[in-house]
Amino acid sequence: MLDGWVRSRIDPALSMIAQPIARAGISANAVTLAGFAVGMAAALAIAFGQFWPGLVLLLLSRLADGLDGMVAKINGRTDTGGYLDIVLDFAFYGAVPLGFIFADPAANAVAGGVLLCSFYVNGSSFLAYAIMAEKRGMTSEARGPKSLFFTTGLTEATETIAFFAAFCLFPGWFPALAYIFAALTFYTALSRIVLAWRIFS
Repeated sequence: MLDGWVRSRIDPALSMIAQPIARAGISANAVTLAGFAVGMAAALAIAFGQFWPGLVLLLLSRLADGLDGMVAKINGRTDTGGYLDIVLDFAFYGAVPLGFIFADPAANAVAGGVLLCSFYVNGSSFLAYAIMAEKRGMTSEARGPKSLFFTTGLTEATETIAFFAAFCLFPGWFPALAYIFAALTFYTALSRIVLAWRIFS
């Protein structure tokens, strides 16, 4: 929901940072892979109860996720890059809740499992919509140029990062926050399913 507002404000800074990266010959895919590695380090730190280092690594990972698109804009976008970006984003989004489950299975396992289920359903609704939209030749610039049709929703990257940061800042509140985020994510998936029913019927 907030991605458009946030991107309009941070994209100029990301573009400035991306220019020397692109000039140095670093590819967008390299930035994507580096960001993913940092994201996995964040999940690992969280799993061992190191929530503040996990938060720092998490935010650095998401910085790289914003930069790879800017580097790709300079060097030229590719289908391989777009594919890699979406797959590794999904892997990162699953790894962080899993880290909290490992950190305290007794307290976090059920809430974390519900949250991961909501991610699974929402991701399926997102990707299935993109496939059907591509089949029909539909296009969207709702979040700028993307490698696939991008439908907006109540919970997007900004909301996910905000909740992940809250998890790290208040780890004892993880179950309550996870249930709230899961409810919002299920709602996003349901709204996309309703939209698909209307558009594709």
